[in-house]
Amino acid sequence: MKLDTKAIATDEFKHQADAFRSWVSVDNTSPFPLAQGRYHLYISLACPWASRTFIVRKLKHLEQAIGVTVADPIRDERGWAFRDGPGFSRDTINGFQFLSEAYLATDAQYSGRVSVPVLWDKQTRQIVNNSEDDICRMFNGVFSPLGDGAIDLFPADLAAEQDRLSAFLYENVNSGVYKAGFATTQAAYEKAVQALFAALDQLEERLRNRRYLFGNRIVESDWRLFCTLIRFDVVYHGHFKCNLRRIVDYPNLNGYLRDLYQQPGIAETVNFDHIKRHYYITHDDINPTRIVPLGPILELQRPHRREHLT
Repeated sequence: MKLDTKAIATDEFKHQADAFRSWVSVDNTSPFPLAQGRYHLYISLACPWASRTFIVRKLKHLEQAIGVTVADPIRDERGWAFRDGPGFSRDTINGFQFLSEAYLATDAQYSGRVSVPVLWDKQTRQIVNNSEDDICRMFNGVFSPLGDGAIDLFPADLAAEQDRLSAFLYENVNSGVYKAGFATTQAAYEKAVQALFAALDQLEERLRNRRYLFGNRIVESDWRLFCTLIRFDVVYHGHFKCNLRRIVDYPNLNGYLRDLYQQPGIAETVNFDHIKRHYYITHDDINPTRIVPLGPILELQRPHRREHLT
């Protein structure tokens, strides 16, 4: 599910349901069987929702099984585009100039919002799924035989509690920053900011004696939170006016963020240039000058000293 920044019916932010929810299968129960190299991922490194699928692909060692194309971080009225540039490229799979072409190739009548991520089937030439939650679960489960099956980001013994916490994160943190940033009244803004920081305060306390959200195991919920935290001081604090505190002001959350960032391969999934240019240039209703700030200076490689926590 994505936040629909163009569909504001009241003074509070609205959600758009994901349009394509098919599933890749290993037992021929869907039209999309598991196969090496058959599926392709379209993402933006600026987008926190899409970045989570990119992280899970990395952690599961699926790089050889699933290709990826990164869109230009600057999105205009035509939507996500494929161009050559630093950290992004043209679409060499289908030759699409815009991601909207993938949506229309799948459903010629599609008129909803075009969002990333997209999991594309190269054989049938259609979108399989555009839900980051579904794609992460597929990468963790169905695609495991093509990657690292030892890594489980959705452990069965935590399923119920993890689902509850992920729902809390989605509503109050992942979506919370957008509710604040795109509020159209003072009351809606203050309500969103208060809920966001109340959630961050709860998470700060949760991490006081735990290295990760569920102890010493990193699960998908941690990466769900990471994708918002890594963008917080860079864009959400200033651009979205989520400025009661910065993440660097939270000792536990800040150490936790640095710990996750320093996990093998994660730093290369984060592109601060894409993140800043996307938010500050694309959202010209919030930032009409489209000036991109130089800062802040981050110290994400500084030791986190959380190894003793369990």
